[in-house]
Amino acid sequence: MVSTQSVSGKTARKPQGPLERLNARAAGIDIGAHEHYVAIPADLDEQPVRTFGCFTPDLHEMARWLKERGIETVAMESTGVYWIPVYRVLEEHGLDVRLVHARHVRCVPGRKTDVLDCQWLQELHSFGLLSSCFVVPGELDALRTLWRHRESLVASAGQQIQLMHKALEQMNMHLHKVLSDLSGVTGMAIIRAIVAGERDALALARFRHGGCKSSEETIIKALSGNWRPEHLFTLGQALALFDIYQDKIRECDQQIEETMAAFPTRGEPDKIRRAPATTRRKNQPHFDLRSELCRMTGVDLTAIDGIEALTAQTVITECGIDLSAFPTEKHFASWLCLCPNNRKTGGKVKGRSTRRGQNRAATSLRLAAQSLHHSKSALGAYFRRMKARRGAPKAITATAHRLACLVYRMLRYGAEYVDEGCQHYEEQHRERELLMLTRRAKSLGYNLVSTTDGAIVS
Repeated sequence: MVSTQSVSGKTARKPQGPLERLNARAAGIDIGAHEHYVAIPADLDEQPVRTFGCFTPDLHEMARWLKERGIETVAMESTGVYWIPVYRVLEEHGLDVRLVHARHVRCVPGRKTDVLDCQWLQELHSFGLLSSCFVVPGELDALRTLWRHRESLVASAGQQIQLMHKALEQMNMHLHKVLSDLSGVTGMAIIRAIVAGERDALALARFRHGGCKSSEETIIKALSGNWRPEHLFTLGQALALFDIYQDKIRECDQQIEETMAAFPTRGEPDKIRRAPATTRRKNQPHFDLRSELCRMTGVDLTAIDGIEALTAQTVITECGIDLSAFPTEKHFASWLCLCPNNRKTGGKVKGRSTRRGQNRAATSLRLAAQSLHHSKSALGAYFRRMKARRGAPKAITATAHRLACLVYRMLRYGAEYVDEGCQHYEEQHRERELLMLTRRAKSLGYNLVSTTDGAIVS
């Protein structure tokens, strides 16, 4: 162990001699697209560094070789998606696999090679100097894959809507400007009629839905353009692809529903609240996603202001249901890159900016925080106060951090979220400000006096 001693009022490490090898039978793997370099201790084999291909038989051969040499634990870098097959195969053979972030591992100075990388990984792991990345449990892997695939389908469908906008704009038809959503009831009815051969603006305007804000006269004016055959062709192609993607999204939703049904029920089934029957909104799943999430997790994450079923599903698929891998909510927020990253050297803080990350769960929480701008809840009041103090980007990050902590408490401890309201939050904030001003005045030898009745504020 490493003891500590006080240096100028600070805690410092006290050296205890050379480092001890905590993992004597550790291996390191440098992951590649075509081949993998594996290094083991030099005393276990005459050829301690070997190369294996990326095919499945090669991976099983790698695992058997490691088991024959008595390897117990393996460290590898999280390189793209190439590490996933290796990770799964080694787990099947009973090895303790540690996935480490490539940014946290630095090769020895000098020329960089794959052999040096795997040997450096093996040496660091043998001394216990590598920390493992969080890996979602295997039972959630299928659900995460399907949900990410659905997101790509939704994005592809959105690209086809943009192509429809482009075709209409080039024909000088401004239908997408007089309608709030071209993929809505009115917009899609008119687009389908145009592709079917209708050219009369008056006839097209009659497809207007009763809830549309624009009048028929406005729609007729917007549809007065040039019917160019090449742009009509691209419009029809975009519409056909949009319909295909919608069918694929529906099929993907069915597969997701079947996958989620296989998960056990947590909590009491009688307390699971079913979502009220409402009209399905755009990009919403074709099944009751909220009720399924409540059944799987035992809590209702959508009760948190700003978090909808889609956001909750993204968080669950990216982080899992059991968050015991994170000791505290601070560890969880740090993994999401939603907390300050204090870089301190020489007794000075050089920067506190949040670490950059590409976590899908963090992105969803940021979008949920941004939606709280006009909310009358306590979280909405917190967002507006932070925005006034630090600006919108900092406010989004701070509110997303608070949302992450709430999600952690609900999933880890089964707590229920109760919104105290905007007014209660403002009163609490006023009391804290008053207490701080009172202490500050007393430290300077003054008292605070109320301007209403002249009483001294204690």
